[in-house]
Amino acid sequence: MKKRVAFPEFVMLWDQLQGLSMPQHHLKICRWLDEAWTTGRRELLLMAFRNSGKSTLVGLFCAWLLYQDADRRIMVMAADFALAKKMVRNVKRIIERHPLTKPLKPKRKEQWASDQFTVNRPSELRDPSMLAKGIGANITGSRADVVICDDVEVPNTCDSAPKRIDLRARLQEIDYVLVPGGLQLYVGTPHTYYTIYTDKKHGEGGEDEPFLLGFERFKLPLLDDNGNSQWAERFPDSNIESIRRRTGKNKFESQMMLRPVNISESRLDPDLMQLYKSELDYNEHNQMASLSLEGHKLISSSCWWDPSFGSPHKGDASVIAAVYSDDEGGYWLHGLRYMTHDPKKLKEADEATQLCRQVVAFVKEFYLPSVCLETNGVGKFLPGLLRRELEKEGVSCAVIEKHSRTNKAERILSAFDVVLASRALKVHRNVWRTSFPTEMREWVPSVSAKDDALDAVAGCLLSEPVRLPRTPVHILDGKKIKQWGGYGSAHTAQSDFDV
Repeated sequence: MKKRVAFPEFVMLWDQLQGLSMPQHHLKICRWLDEAWTTGRRELLLMAFRNSGKSTLVGLFCAWLLYQDADRRIMVMAADFALAKKMVRNVKRIIERHPLTKPLKPKRKEQWASDQFTVNRPSELRDPSMLAKGIGANITGSRADVVICDDVEVPNTCDSAPKRIDLRARLQEIDYVLVPGGLQLYVGTPHTYYTIYTDKKHGEGGEDEPFLLGFERFKLPLLDDNGNSQWAERFPDSNIESIRRRTGKNKFESQMMLRPVNISESRLDPDLMQLYKSELDYNEHNQMASLSLEGHKLISSSCWWDPSFGSPHKGDASVIAAVYSDDEGGYWLHGLRYMTHDPKKLKEADEATQLCRQVVAFVKEFYLPSVCLETNGVGKFLPGLLRRELEKEGVSCAVIEKHSRTNKAERILSAFDVVLASRALKVHRNVWRTSFPTEMREWVPSVSAKDDALDAVAGCLLSEPVRLPRTPVHILDGKKIKQWGGYGSAHTAQSDFDV
């Protein structure tokens, strides 16, 4: 029976052959992998700073697994095929040169290809000993005892919401490849705030729990808790500061400290907003109506519609937003909708009419006295149609036409910079669950990105607040809504005396 060689010993033999000494952080990783394997833990995540040698260690780990059992089948998945092949080539070189694995090399060249190979093994199996696959490749029909996901998350696979959804969908296919009791090992660093490696529940972007929920994690940032380098020989303090200056704060935090941030250095930080969950509190007293949120009296509102035709999953989104201001100068982003038309209902109502009806419902729900409609592009055809739909519903809401002449990026920055810096903007939890926070995190002024909700909210913040002395405007559930903006209504007093 073959004597068991622990993984740290296997790596030490290789380092000696290469004339190298083992860094302490390599020893920590080796011990963790060895213990996890021997104790039967099969869902693992290894996060270590860039250039820490983690991929080299994982290649040695694959060779060690084949040394233990030549019948094992290992699949390596990476963001692209070339990166996966690099791992396979590395393992081939280890098998050829490591004193414990040399007998595994096959005699036939066709079993020793650059993207896959089959070692000398006792069983006849359909799948090779090791196989390289890019994340976009078809893996249907493959079987593996071990799946290594090496840097599957890179900017090209996670820099937009659709790419992140596609990445997660492709990674979920691993469940159909891995045999029962097989090992999944993820290796990488976070490249986005919405990383697959997070252990936190964000509650935004539609993901209610971490993607790798239940995985055991080993996390090795460049600096330890005391601020000391984990590999001082390769990364002394002077070198670390140089890397931080060259790459920027966000990229250093992401790639070297393993903290999920946007490496694009975005300008808008949604974490500066305050989250709340209360609903509008409507009251009537002394023939007057009032609105409040969490005990704060609301004195004005602004509503902005940034229209498009709202084709499902195509082009710009048609977004409407509502912001209230209170008597203490706070802003409340209470409502935001990404509106689309329903192609199945085009015989009943065209695209524009469907969207206008959704706007009317939005106005009624949030007691809004006016809507600012951006008339650039398709918006110039909508004011009359929206007024018609408001009139049909008996809603006396002003439609204010706005033509934007300033650059969109300048408009967004001027709207958000001050309110975020002063933490004066509060956002309802339902808004937080939309794509709006994602747009904020990923928005860079000089780069084309999704900004439809940003533009709508910016329009609200920049609009002159609408003061609200007005006659009853519409009916909700049979109740007339009176002025709620803090102004008294006219009243004639009867007097029976002379002055």
